[in-house]
Amino acid sequence: MQKNYNMLVNVLKSKIHRVTVTEANLDYIGSITIDEALMEASGIIENEQVDIYNITNGERFHTYAIKGERGSGVIGLNGAAAHKAPVGSLIIIASYALMDFEEAKQWHPTVIFPQNNLLQ
Repeated sequence: MQKNYNMLVNVLKSKIHRVTVTEANLDYIGSITIDEALMEASGIIENEQVDIYNITNGERFHTYAIKGERGSGVIGLNGAAAHKAPVGSLIIIASYALMDFEEAKQWHPTVIFPQNNLLQ
C-alpha cells in the first residue's frame, strides 16, 4: 500500500508554558487576555484560537486571544472560561497551525517559559 503524505497536519505553533491566571471576568463575552509582550514572544496573534490546559485542575478548553497591557503579566480568563481556570490557576496556553506534512517534519514551535508571567 502506497502512503499518501500530500496532506496537511495540525502541529504545535506556539506555547506559553506555566503562567498563572491573574484575573477572571465572568461578565465578558469570552476569550483570554494575555500580556502583549507574551503574545509577541510566543507568536500568538490577537483573535487566534488557543487551547488552555489547566495544570491546577486538569480542565482543557478552547478560546481566543486578546491583547492585554504590555508588561503587566496579565493572564485573564473572560466569560464562561473563567469557571474553568479561576484566579491563581497554573495554565499552559497553546496554539496550532496546519502545515504540509513534509514542512511539519522540519517545524520547530515557539515555546516560552515566563517567570511570574513576565519575560525575563
